[in-house]
Amino acid sequence: MSDGYGAAGRIALGAPVHETIDTDSPASWVALDAEVRDLAPHAASRLPTRQELQGLPAGGPTPTEVARIALALCHPDGRVRGAALEPASGVATLRPLLVVRCADWAAPVRLRARELLADVSGRRLVPLAGLILLLARRERGGFARGLLDSALRDGPAADVESLLTSQDRAVRRIGYRIAVDRRLLTPAELARTAATASGDTRVRALCAEAALAGMGEGDHEDVVDPLLAARSPQVRSAGVTALRRAGRHSEAAAFLADRAGVVRACARYVLRQAGTDPLPLYRSMCADPARHPAAAAGLGECGSRADAEALWALTAHPVPAVRAHAVAGLCALDAVRSERMRPLIDDQAAPVVRAAGRALRPYATGLPSDWLLARMAPGLPAPTRLAAQRLMAVRNRAQARGLPVVR
Repeated sequence: MSDGYGAAGRIALGAPVHETIDTDSPASWVALDAEVRDLAPHAASRLPTRQELQGLPAGGPTPTEVARIALALCHPDGRVRGAALEPASGVATLRPLLVVRCADWAAPVRLRARELLADVSGRRLVPLAGLILLLARRERGGFARGLLDSALRDGPAADVESLLTSQDRAVRRIGYRIAVDRRLLTPAELARTAATASGDTRVRALCAEAALAGMGEGDHEDVVDPLLAARSPQVRSAGVTALRRAGRHSEAAAFLADRAGVVRACARYVLRQAGTDPLPLYRSMCADPARHPAAAAGLGECGSRADAEALWALTAHPVPAVRAHAVAGLCALDAVRSERMRPLIDDQAAPVVRAAGRALRPYATGLPSDWLLARMAPGLPAPTRLAAQRLMAVRNRAQARGLPVVR
């Protein structure tokens, strides 16, 4: 009977809840709730009734009784779910299902579940943070989220800190947000987190901003240096901007040729605030572009049309990164010429091909279809074929709108 009904079917056959599902997984509880509803039409006799719940002996339930209460809390009949709330309220194992019922579609069940959950101490809600945040996405899921938020803001700092290393991204985010609001982390700790937090741009941005906001006169080195060394462009840009406040304007020159445009822009801003024009520095770097490949992009971002020929020359540089950044610089200068850019679609380096494809997109209607089709042929490098396909798609959309295109 359990086949096709997952954990619900096994629990209905007598398996203990804690041995059947991953009780630490929010998704497991949500799945159990759905599985019991799916099971009910096919095995109603295996599910508990209100009479069974009313007949439970006083005192703590046995593992078998806990399993029956769990099934009742997920029962499709709201009267059964409601009858299971009282027996479940004192059982820690079933507290996740009490959270689920706080978002119940049946008002009597929902309201009573909320009354019972409100009596649970704040510290006991913290381990349920993942489930509470998951259910908060539902239409009626905000109540438990409010209780959790209050518990974290008013409770011990250790409860908040315990969330900072959670594998659940939503849990980590709320942990860091409240830790920042409560000032539980020093600016140096926030800066290190911003620099090292992987895969979560929100946490990085939050911590970088908070680190700079809390930075004192004696914190400059401990805050700015980790931000400058971060892999994230957003974090590095925050560090570069902070160089001005730290009185270290000249260090921004090292970031003029950063691989990220946002960092280059911040470096230019800091230098200009100190009275330094970045344009001559870019021109000097482009004289030795192999050492500063992204300087070509920066030159285009702040140069003039007089710099276009220098950038065109760099599109033939032997270092692929220089060629790709030179193309980006030409785009920034609005100095792209279709006939001169077209050969770069055949470049051997994928970054150059991608940059050339982006540069040619505004000129796609003027590209001959035969030229594009030739570059979509099997056997050619994948980057070239993909760039040609994308340009052809732009061309076809323009043609469908009635715009003139080159045959």
